[in-house]
Amino acid sequence: MAIDKWEVVIGCEIHTQLLTKTKAFCACENRYGGMPNTRVCPVCLGLPGAMPRISKGYVELGAVAGHALNCDIARFTKFDRKHYFYPDLTKGYQITQYDIPLCTNGHVDLPMAKYPEDQRFGQPKCRTKNFKGEDCIIDNGKYRRVRIERIHLEEDVGKSLHLPGKHSYIDYNRSGTPLIEIVTKPDMTSPEEAALFMETVQEILRYVKVTNGNLEEGNMRCDANINLNVWEDGKLYHTPISEIKNLNSFRSIKEACTYEAQRQLKEFMEDRQEFNPGYKNTMNWDEEKGQTNIMRTKNSFVDYRFVVEPDIKPFTVEEELISRALSRVGELPEAKRNRLKSEYGLSDFDVETLTSSRDLAVWFEEAAKGAKDVKKVANWILAELLAVLNENKQTINDVSISPKHITELVNAIADKRISSAQGKTVFAKMLESGKMPDAIIKEEGLETVSDSGAIEGIVDKVIADNPKAVADYKSGKTNVVGWLMGQVMKASGGKVNPKMATELVAKKLAAL
Repeated sequence: MAIDKWEVVIGCEIHTQLLTKTKAFCACENRYGGMPNTRVCPVCLGLPGAMPRISKGYVELGAVAGHALNCDIARFTKFDRKHYFYPDLTKGYQITQYDIPLCTNGHVDLPMAKYPEDQRFGQPKCRTKNFKGEDCIIDNGKYRRVRIERIHLEEDVGKSLHLPGKHSYIDYNRSGTPLIEIVTKPDMTSPEEAALFMETVQEILRYVKVTNGNLEEGNMRCDANINLNVWEDGKLYHTPISEIKNLNSFRSIKEACTYEAQRQLKEFMEDRQEFNPGYKNTMNWDEEKGQTNIMRTKNSFVDYRFVVEPDIKPFTVEEELISRALSRVGELPEAKRNRLKSEYGLSDFDVETLTSSRDLAVWFEEAAKGAKDVKKVANWILAELLAVLNENKQTINDVSISPKHITELVNAIADKRISSAQGKTVFAKMLESGKMPDAIIKEEGLETVSDSGAIEGIVDKVIADNPKAVADYKSGKTNVVGWLMGQVMKASGGKVNPKMATELVAKKLAAL
């Protein structure tokens, strides 16, 4: 028996905390960190008699995420109880959605250009159609479409804290935090695709301000479901599915799926274990050892004993809420990148950075309005402003100047009222004082001299004061032009128009 070929099949379940002010079903504050067990109440602790109530904004943020990921939004939905036991699950069940989720039938288009050339087509070859027979490579190969089966609302559990060699504790501050779970179809064909999918979803959801998406804080976590299609002697086999739990970085998704694919291939070659629709291995990822380990096996959804949540009535989602959620989405990052490239002629690097957050993109476009050189606007933001913000660990929302400051500065340089070097002086002073560039230029006497008569007078004096340099020029030492130009700039205090001065120096020397 010989293996002809094999391919990876991956589907993802991404759990994302929502940016609501309160928890999902109570009035406790929803935020990260703080003293353990200080933001809890009878509802999020699951005490007897406590009654959950849907917090304002919870359903709306779920609908915003659904619109952003191209889903259909349900007009009628409900909550369910999912029963299982963990020490950090206070009630012994989780309030979630089972058969009528809020969002269904969405998709995310992964930009293929973000793949290194040798990783674009999976292992060993990217499928051009999904399991439904639909094209998944779209827009002339620019994107790979990953279908989203559903997005449902649910609550988070508490957090277990383990002190090696001592005790384990549970912090219930996180218990009841509002989540969405994004469940994909098994459309991804490589670990790189799975990592890019989560990266793309994180970018989109941050853009529409649904979540902070901080992986290191657990705001976003991924469970990767992976198995293999293996062709052996012309017959197709499917290996058992493994669900790798709680992957919290793009690197861990890639490395865990890579390891698990190789492990499954080796296992198949050894004992020919095949896919069982009612059976799944639940794995954890040991990052230190670089390997997956079996935690438990999961037989079926029957084990969860889903029942309708009796304390929260099924409800209708109002059209007004759905429309309001749609209005909050706006232009998404990939569409904005494509528009900025075509509208302003910016490079891929420029638009990638300028669209890294919605606030930065809006700030840039405000600065571009009325600017005589939009590329220079981008350059000042990317090279100067962001450098200051990064050094001070700030965001664009913390900056002390407005977009109009950059517009006015760029226009002053474009009009040759100041040089680029003087522009840096103005930039530093406007950050310090908040004053507009024109006011600083006037106060500091920085405006460039562009009067031809005044410049000619300075040039004539410099040439007259430096006869040796003139003699050297006549003997063929043309580098003297640059030296004389330096003397002109020195004599003018750096205020003369450099281009006009250079042309005049060259003209005067040529005429001698």
